[in-house]
Amino acid sequence: MTNTADLSPLGKNSAYRTDYAPELLFPIPRQGKRDELGLTGTLPFFGVDIWNAYEISWLNQRGKPQVAIARITVPADSPNIVESKSFKLYLNSFNQTRLDSVVALKTLLQQDLSQAVGANVHISLTQPEEFGMITMGELDGLLLDRLDIEVDHYSPDPSLLKAALDEEPVEEKLVSHLLKSNCLVTGQPDWASVQIHYAGPQIDQESLLRYLIGFREHNEFHEQCVERIFIDILRQCHPQQLAVYARYTRRGGLDINPWRSNFSSAQKPANLRGARQ
Repeated sequence: MTNTADLSPLGKNSAYRTDYAPELLFPIPRQGKRDELGLTGTLPFFGVDIWNAYEISWLNQRGKPQVAIARITVPADSPNIVESKSFKLYLNSFNQTRLDSVVALKTLLQQDLSQAVGANVHISLTQPEEFGMITMGELDGLLLDRLDIEVDHYSPDPSLLKAALDEEPVEEKLVSHLLKSNCLVTGQPDWASVQIHYAGPQIDQESLLRYLIGFREHNEFHEQCVERIFIDILRQCHPQQLAVYARYTRRGGLDINPWRSNFSSAQKPANLRGARQ
């Protein structure tokens, strides 16, 4: 796999196919960015990337349009991610494609996306009669954004992070809605809320908020930002348990919500859409 972000459809004029075209998917290896973080061999976390796709449509065999909302769960140990614009182009390729059933759609999504990321993905489809069952909710935790701090640095600086290493450990969840990063290729803004759940030396909240705001002019994909946050907190603050979960706002009908954790009792987070999503 030699794909790199600069070779992807991002930032380029693209023809919108409306006939089924799995070759539109553009996988990018995770390892390149993990090398930057010094991650080789066994990963210090497990987790998933939860994608929500709100603009899926196809035709039944009589030519009548069908719609659904998809949730795609990609394991964090898959060798590849899928570049998001290529994902959107791929989903658009179903627009004029006739399929026998929603099961047929799910089978194709499962097959194509698993092949692209190099691991089995989980697909669930919500049909219109079930739309009313989709619930919303915000990340649980103490809001860091309440802190009245002064900020003058807008790139990630792990040296900002501090923890009370000589005091009794604590367990807490901390939340911020001020995470903003930028697309690795186009520089377009990506907005997110993030939850830090940890057990260990108490993290200084002002330093954590400054660190998170420091992503404001940083260019990386969503998954890469969450892994950077996880590793920086792990190395600087030495928690025994750590989970980082970000809910990014949607672009092109897709939102991406990476979760990384290192404690086995942690359950995969609920896929609750936030108010900004």
